[in-house]
Amino acid sequence: MENTLLIGLSRQMTLERQMDVIANNVANVSTNGFKADRSLFQEYLMPTAREDNFAAGRDRRLSHVMDRATFKDFAQGSPDQTKNPLDVAIKGDGMFVVQTPAGERYTRDGGFQIDNQGQLVTANGFPVLGNNGPIRFQQTDKQIQIASDGNITVLEGTNRIDSVRAKLRIVNFTQPQRLKKEGSNLFSLGKGNAAQADTKSTVAQGFIERSNVNSVLEMTRLIEVNRMYTHIASMLQQQHDLHRTAIDKLADVPA
Repeated sequence: MENTLLIGLSRQMTLERQMDVIANNVANVSTNGFKADRSLFQEYLMPTAREDNFAAGRDRRLSHVMDRATFKDFAQGSPDQTKNPLDVAIKGDGMFVVQTPAGERYTRDGGFQIDNQGQLVTANGFPVLGNNGPIRFQQTDKQIQIASDGNITVLEGTNRIDSVRAKLRIVNFTQPQRLKKEGSNLFSLGKGNAAQADTKSTVAQGFIERSNVNSVLEMTRLIEVNRMYTHIASMLQQQHDLHRTAIDKLADVPA
């Protein structure tokens, strides 16, 4: 396959991957606490062209496009006041810890609920963990208050004195970019990563963190990538037509 086709194909492959990433961001524009993904590309230089008849050494190199990686954008999403006492937004880099059948997982989605057993759970029913395990409430608890440091207090029964129920466990990570998205708005640690107690982040009760995806910007990127993909496809088709025309003319040359 000739150099022009190889270079065009390498760019199309990276554009297809970028389109998938952008489409996933757009699909999660309304997902609480969602963190957008970004594509990272790198130039890949091949040492020489197939037809090495260029005068300058720099002209002999072929510049391909390589899909280097996808990284996570951990920028803070905008806080939205809901006045729901079980909605909690984190201010800082920390994440909530939840218990799943596969082990501990992490999320920025603080839209919590209380299940039939009195446990504080996520929208998907996973128990939210405090410093001493799952957080549980009693049937007589009322006026749940969550302080900025994560301490949860209630008025128990007819008492007028706050009773402490738990403290939200909030962690950060030694290698945030190694976190792996697992669906259901959850992250797992990933290889070579570790969770540690976050002492700098604070929480705000009655608020929810929205997705950090800018829908207008992402749609603009999607249109741009689609146009570029179409343009390269047209260029490759023109190159193919040129080769076919050349072959047809050569076939007409007398032997």
